[in-house]
Amino acid sequence: MNWQPSANLPMLRARAALLDSIRGFFAARHVLEVETPLLCSAGVTDPAIEPLIVERGSSLHSPHYLQTSPEYAMKRLLAAGSGPIYQLTKAFRDGEAGVRHNPEFTLLEWYRPDHDYHQLMREVAELVCSCLGEKPVQYITYRDLFLAELGLDPLTASLANLRLRAQQELDLGSLDGDKDLWLDLLMSHLIEPRLAARGLCFVYDYPASQAALSSIVEKDGQLLGQRFELYVDGLELANGYSELTDSAEQRRRFQEDNTRRRDTGLDEKPMDERLLAALEAGMPQCSGVALGFDRLLMLLTGSEDIRQVLAFDWARI
Repeated sequence: MNWQPSANLPMLRARAALLDSIRGFFAARHVLEVETPLLCSAGVTDPAIEPLIVERGSSLHSPHYLQTSPEYAMKRLLAAGSGPIYQLTKAFRDGEAGVRHNPEFTLLEWYRPDHDYHQLMREVAELVCSCLGEKPVQYITYRDLFLAELGLDPLTASLANLRLRAQQELDLGSLDGDKDLWLDLLMSHLIEPRLAARGLCFVYDYPASQAALSSIVEKDGQLLGQRFELYVDGLELANGYSELTDSAEQRRRFQEDNTRRRDTGLDEKPMDERLLAALEAGMPQCSGVALGFDRLLMLLTGSEDIRQVLAFDWARI
């Protein structure tokens, strides 16, 4: 049996140094480091994310979920008046394990009250460049990126046109789905590879159907989610929002997620009533972002496989 670590000793030292650097970045900006539980009574409803479940035991009267992100707990702290906060923590997602994914991974997540998502994008760029060195930084809307790379308007193109373009470029067999499925395929298979030489590329203002937990606004007659994703040399690194603060709208999105889960044969997940109560009590307007720490370390060290930056990858636990 292979008992040895996945990462070598120089990599473990690089990991420790990067953790220290990030903590110094936030300490200099007076952002409070917090710690929240890994175990949650409610799992995320997002159909694209599956949590790992801890079955009941002497301390648990019902199954609980290992967190997929500390987002809900951190928002409860924001509603309680914490001010700007960050966390370096373990997160867990059931699914793929490979060169870029491990079911247990490290997330850096932070929230800035009174910042909009454009201000937060700039701070994310400052953090990443402080870790990796100066790189070109580009900001482009989701719509403009599709127009520039594929000549398609993702907000107005029909489902049939998106499907046709994907089928012309990719071998998809009998795959079928809604408009967002085709947009995701075009983004991941055709556009993302073209970002490899661009340094930091922030893509923002996603279709409202992909808003997730971000606020939605109308621009030029289109409803857009105020969210962004960061790609660094083509590697997806961070996902940020101008956060939704409306409790009723959040409940509606949870319910919509569960409807989609049910329609696709997935188990429904309980809604986080404590988060909804915190939003009802009043969470401040803020922006937040989750950044993959392990991927940041991959970029820093030139690693091609996430297993090279983990003390013990999923196959060795």
